[in-house]
Amino acid sequence: MSLPVPHPDALAASQELATLIAAEVAQHAGLLPFSRFMELALYAPRLGYYSGGAAKLGKDGDFTTAPEMSPLFGATVARVAADIIAQTAPQLLEFGAGTGRLARDVLTALAELGVTVERYAIVELSGELRARQQEALRDFPQVVWLDGFPETFDGVILGNEVLDAMPVHLVVKEADGWREQCVTVRDGRFAFEAAAAAPALLAQIERQIPGHDSLPEGYVTEVHGTACGFMATLGALLAKGRGAAILFDYGFPAHEYYHEDRAAGTLMCHYRHHAHADPFYLPGLQDITAHVDFTAMALAAHGAGVEVLAYMSQASFLLAGGIGDLLLRTDPADVKAYLPQAGAVQRLLSPAEMGELFKVLVVGRQVTLAPAMAAADRAHKL
Repeated sequence: MSLPVPHPDALAASQELATLIAAEVAQHAGLLPFSRFMELALYAPRLGYYSGGAAKLGKDGDFTTAPEMSPLFGATVARVAADIIAQTAPQLLEFGAGTGRLARDVLTALAELGVTVERYAIVELSGELRARQQEALRDFPQVVWLDGFPETFDGVILGNEVLDAMPVHLVVKEADGWREQCVTVRDGRFAFEAAAAAPALLAQIERQIPGHDSLPEGYVTEVHGTACGFMATLGALLAKGRGAAILFDYGFPAHEYYHEDRAAGTLMCHYRHHAHADPFYLPGLQDITAHVDFTAMALAAHGAGVEVLAYMSQASFLLAGGIGDLLLRTDPADVKAYLPQAGAVQRLLSPAEMGELFKVLVVGRQVTLAPAMAAADRAHKL
């Protein structure tokens, strides 16, 4: 791979993390579940990708998210949130708030709509991102930071590209059944080696992968135990009160995710705006993600006591939320102002960009979505 060379200090931190991971591999008799490798690479204290200090988002980071592209994304989310707040409570809770751009745009748009937000809580695991959020949101006194789930909650929960960053188990179909892809150290380098899958993992494979017995030998894919656990906790939180969670991410329903032709899985890495498939490259300096199995997420939330209110593409959500009307608030004749906004909206909506790959899952309790949003619902495809 031809990728940008890291700063010497960053390279030293990566090497320190690699040494830490290698020691844990040794502690596990030379075979560490990939889920644990991914957890350490992303979240090891001080050294992990999200717990370290490297810039992650925007033009100087590793990738750009939808809220960074246009304030109209957050303004559209605010319209949907306002309708839910009117039925619940003037509170929002965001997981993984990135640079704080979504929070800022949502709060600004809600204020313009005349909606007073009493509390906007953010759960953020990255110290570096939390610091950026605190700077970006210093003019919004209702914003607070939490270290985990609150005890109770009424209102709107937001999560943009949160589920894809949760550790996954890698599994491979072999002649005698499913095995777990583990990480070993071979000739001084990390490498994959298949090992017997634990009964709990085999049970999850049976639950999560349609037609798991008929997939071809050599088929590699992911199962999402951590994300399912997150959705179950989220569902249990909402089941205690009234509200809805709106989750944006890239992924598929199960019947598309585990298609026979997707035989190498969906694991992907992002380093300085370069996408590649090597999770062992510079641990701690690159993002490691997997696409989301939205069927599994919906089932986990439903099992915890909440309804699946809607599932649709990002394009459908934004159009139903009125992003077109928001764009036209800028006069098309004002080319200098209009064209950049129109270009950003095109990226958010286009099937060739984010419009179809990114999906939106809405789960909740005692909430009714607006007619346009309900009409766009494709939950039957889950």
